[in-house]
Amino acid sequence: MATPPPPPPHTSTPMATTPRAWTTTASARARARSTADLARARARPRPTRETVVRARDGNDDDDDDTDGGVDAPSRKVYVETYGCQMNVNDTEVMLEVLRARGYDETTEATSADVILINTCAIRDKAEAKIWQRLAYFRSIGSMKKRRARPVVGVLGCMAERVKEKLLEADRLADIVAGPDAYRDLPNLIDAVRGTGAKAMNVQLSVEETYADIIPVREVGTHSAFVTIMRGCDNACAFCIVPYTRGRERSRDLASIMYEIRSLSERGIKEVTLLGQNVNSYAGDVTSATTRDFLSQLVGEDVDAVELVANASSAGLAGAQGSAFVGYADGFKSRYDPERKREGTIQFAELLDKVASVDPEMRIRFTSPHPKDFPDDVLRVIRDRPNVSKCLHMPAQSGSTATLERMARGYTREAYIELIDRVRMIIPGCAVTTDIISGFCGETEADHEDTVSLMTRIGYEQAFMFAYSEREGTGAHRHQKDDVPEDVKQRRLQEVIDAFRAKAGEKQRMEIGSTHCVLVEGPSKKNPEELTGKTDTSKWVIFDDAPTGSYAGDARSATTGSHRVSPGDYVAVRVTGCSTGTLFGELLGKTTLTEFQRLHGAQWTTPAEAVAAAR
Repeated sequence: MATPPPPPPHTSTPMATTPRAWTTTASARARARSTADLARARARPRPTRETVVRARDGNDDDDDDTDGGVDAPSRKVYVETYGCQMNVNDTEVMLEVLRARGYDETTEATSADVILINTCAIRDKAEAKIWQRLAYFRSIGSMKKRRARPVVGVLGCMAERVKEKLLEADRLADIVAGPDAYRDLPNLIDAVRGTGAKAMNVQLSVEETYADIIPVREVGTHSAFVTIMRGCDNACAFCIVPYTRGRERSRDLASIMYEIRSLSERGIKEVTLLGQNVNSYAGDVTSATTRDFLSQLVGEDVDAVELVANASSAGLAGAQGSAFVGYADGFKSRYDPERKREGTIQFAELLDKVASVDPEMRIRFTSPHPKDFPDDVLRVIRDRPNVSKCLHMPAQSGSTATLERMARGYTREAYIELIDRVRMIIPGCAVTTDIISGFCGETEADHEDTVSLMTRIGYEQAFMFAYSEREGTGAHRHQKDDVPEDVKQRRLQEVIDAFRAKAGEKQRMEIGSTHCVLVEGPSKKNPEELTGKTDTSKWVIFDDAPTGSYAGDARSATTGSHRVSPGDYVAVRVTGCSTGTLFGELLGKTTLTEFQRLHGAQWTTPAEAVAAAR
C-alpha cells in the first residue's frame, strides 16, 4: 500500500454532506436522547473553541464531561470541512451536538479519538481530495502503536452518494452520516466503539432543520452563518443536491429571529442566511420544536416562555402567513409552489424582519435561485440599508437550449430581463453568478451564447467550472456527457477570459469611490495591511494605521488614535485595483448607519467623490 501523504495544515474551511446511523434511521429513542443531552448541556456554561484549546494546553482545570463529572476524561474530535458555507454551518451544528455529549474539539488529528470529514459531492476534485485525506486518517492508528485507532467518519453529501464504497469496498470509514443525522452522531460513535462494527445513518428527513441547536462558533468572530432552510426541490439536471440533501423544508421564523438576536447581542456584525435554495424560504411563525427549545432556555416559567415567543419581544410583530407571491417574470419550476408556500412566511418578509433586528448588522444570503426574486424581495433589498447590495444570480449557461436541457425553468431572455430589473430597482447592485461549461449536448453556438452573456451582464464575481457528471442526477440518467474534456476546458477558459475582461472594467470604475468596509483582518500577503469587504462583496486592501472618525470628507484621510480591528466598519477610498481586489486609503472609522446617513448608500460613486472634493 502506498504511503499516505502528510496532513496539510488544519483549516476551518468547510463543506457539506449527508449521514445515517447504525442500520437505517435514527430511532425515536436515539433522537429523544440527543435532545435531552442538548438540554442538559445548555444548563452548563457553554465552552468556546478558545476555552477548549486552553484546557488541552493545561491552562484550564475545568474538564467537565457529561458521562462522568470533573474526573472523566474528555474525548477529542477533529473535524475537516470542505465545500460550501452550508457545510461550514453544518459543522458548527454537529460540534454542538458532540459538545453536549462530552467531546472537545482538537486541531490535531493525531490526538483525536474521533476524526470527522464533512464533505461535498458537487465536483470530482473535491471528492478526490477527500479520498486522499481518508487514506491518511486510516493510517494514524498504525503510526501510533500505543494508541487505539481513532473512529473515522464521513459526513455530508459525499457520504450519501458513495456510502457503500466508504464502508465496504475501500473500508476507509467507520461511520457514514448524512446531513439530517447529526443528532445521531454520538450514538453512531458509541456503536462503533462498543462493537467494532460499521455504523451508518443516511436517511433524509422531510422535517429536520436543527432549529433548536445553537451552533458552536469561533471565539472572537464578527460574522456568522445562519441556516434558514434545507434541501432543494428544483431538481436541475446537473445537480446532486436534491438527492443528497433531500426536499425543501424551512425553519420557523421564531427560531431564526432568536438566533439572529443572540448573534446581535454577541456583537456579530455580519450574518449570512443559508439554504440550498435560500430565497424559496417558506416557514411558519413558530413551531412546537421552537417552543420546547425556548422552554429549555427560560425554565419552566410558562409566562417567560410566552414572553420570549411573544410577537413584540421575538421581533415577529405582524408576521403572518400570506399567499404565494409568484416567481420573477418569465421563470417557472417543475413543482407546484403553492403546496408549500401558501399561507407561510416567505423570503421577503423574513429578510425584512431579520434586517430589522440590528441596523449595524449587515445581512447577506446564499445560495438563491433566480426564479425566486419577485419584486417584493428586490424592494426589501433596496429599502434596507443593512441588506447587502450584492446578489448571486446563478445563470449556469447563456444558451436557452442548454438551460432547457439543464431543467432550469427560464430562457436566456428571461434571465437578462431579470438582471436589468434588479439594476433598475437597486441601482449599483453587484451581480455574481455560477457557470457550467460543456454540459451535455452543448454546441459551439450554445457556448458562444454563454460567452456573450458574460459580456452582456458584466459580473462582479463568477464561479466557473467544467461540467462534472454526478451519478444519480437527471443528466446522468437521461442525457449523455458527450463534450470531450479538452473541449470543456477550452470553452471554460474562454468563459473565464470573457468574465475577467468585464470584471477588470468594473474594478477600474471603482477608483475614486468610497466604501463602507467591514474589516476582516490582516492581509495575507502583508501583515501591515488590512483587508475588508464592501457592501457589494468586493475585497479591499488598505494600510493598517491609527485613524480618526470618518466625517464624510472624501478629500483626505482623517488622523487620530483609533486602532482598527476585525469587525470594525471603516470608510475606504479606492485608489487602485486588480481584477479581483480593490486597493484603498483608510479615511476613518465609521458605522453602517452613520455612513448611510452621510451618503444615502453604503458607497459613493467616483463622481460624488469629485464633487465633494470641490
